[in-house]
Amino acid sequence: MIFLTPRRLAPLYLALLLSTLVSSSAGAREWTRFRGPNGSGVSAAKTVPAKWKESDFNWKITLPGKGISSPVVWDELVFVTAADNAAQKRTLLAISARDGKARWAKDFPYKTYRKHRNNSYASNTPAVDSERVYTLWQSKGGSQLVANDHAGAESWRYDLGPYLHGQGGGTSPIIFEGMVIISNDHKKGSFLMAVDRATGKERWKIPREGKRACYSTPCVFSSDGRPTEIVFVHCFEGIVGVDPQSGRQNWMIDVFGTFPQRAVGSPVAWKDLVIANSGALNGGKNAVVVRPSTSGKKHGVKEVYRISRSAPHVPSPLAWDGKLFLWSDLGVVTCCKVETGEIIWQKRAGGGGNFHGSPVCVDGRLFCADDKGTVVVLSASEKFEVLGRNELGDTCRSTPAVSGGRMFVRTESRLFSVGGKKD
Repeated sequence: MIFLTPRRLAPLYLALLLSTLVSSSAGAREWTRFRGPNGSGVSAAKTVPAKWKESDFNWKITLPGKGISSPVVWDELVFVTAADNAAQKRTLLAISARDGKARWAKDFPYKTYRKHRNNSYASNTPAVDSERVYTLWQSKGGSQLVANDHAGAESWRYDLGPYLHGQGGGTSPIIFEGMVIISNDHKKGSFLMAVDRATGKERWKIPREGKRACYSTPCVFSSDGRPTEIVFVHCFEGIVGVDPQSGRQNWMIDVFGTFPQRAVGSPVAWKDLVIANSGALNGGKNAVVVRPSTSGKKHGVKEVYRISRSAPHVPSPLAWDGKLFLWSDLGVVTCCKVETGEIIWQKRAGGGGNFHGSPVCVDGRLFCADDKGTVVVLSASEKFEVLGRNELGDTCRSTPAVSGGRMFVRTESRLFSVGGKKD
């Protein structure tokens, strides 16, 4: 038997403390873009309850305006946007994840423009890294990608020109290595672009035809034996793989057809597959799974399967534990095998309204909010099971964020924090 003296225990305690601090820090940085790690919407947090009561909220605050953007998190700072239509200003806020108090707020003036009734003037989710937070403000009068440091000071801004589509903007930036990357698809003057994240200087720019406004946020795709690529989605230009360093298009597959539609949901990667969706609110909808391939210097891509029945228009797909989940706008959820498309179950989740946010998976449970503010929780298993319905009391068209073991849910006018270990 080995006895540990206090002298021998001290290094062990120190190692455990450092390990806890490192894992805690890493967990607090997991939600740095729309839908978290590479847009997957997946978190391993085990301290978010399926059912909430008032005492479960760590805090809830009223935002200085309305919006449907989602929060992002770096360490103990939550970043979120809001728009005050009466004052004609949009605001980027930094909020303490611990107590919900505002650390700082930066205002950006704008003039109202025509938009879809379900859209907002603060719809683009920011992206954040260790130094800066990057916000895309799209407007008919002019659009900017703006970088602020964590103290709120502006680092740089890039002028994208006017956003001309009548439904308003909605795509979000992502960060990859030393770049901020966006998809700017609207009526004309559309492009895909990467800028240097330290300086805002353009790295590359790919023109697009711009026949239709789309709102998909890109993801990074990397699999064994293949170069890493950025995947973009457009209803009429299909799914595209782009080399992140040169901006060269490696492959493209036109899978959605030419009927009037929009790609609103964002793509996700699963092993060697890419999953994307596009459709029309009152028309056809398709979720399509493709497999990119590489042979020498040649790049190819093939469709593996598609799901059209009760496919989502606005919500993004989610892949977890070998299963693909498609949460439709009307609340019909499809669970299938991600490799083959074989349907496991297809059930109505319920709730009081339509779904415009995207689902997230937290420790094997699916969370998705309807537009009346009910967060529906399902088991992400091969058996359909409703685990909870949680009322927020406010319109909600955004997607939750999960970081540091806590969930941050943004409604139209409020921000909530729930879960995590209590002090």
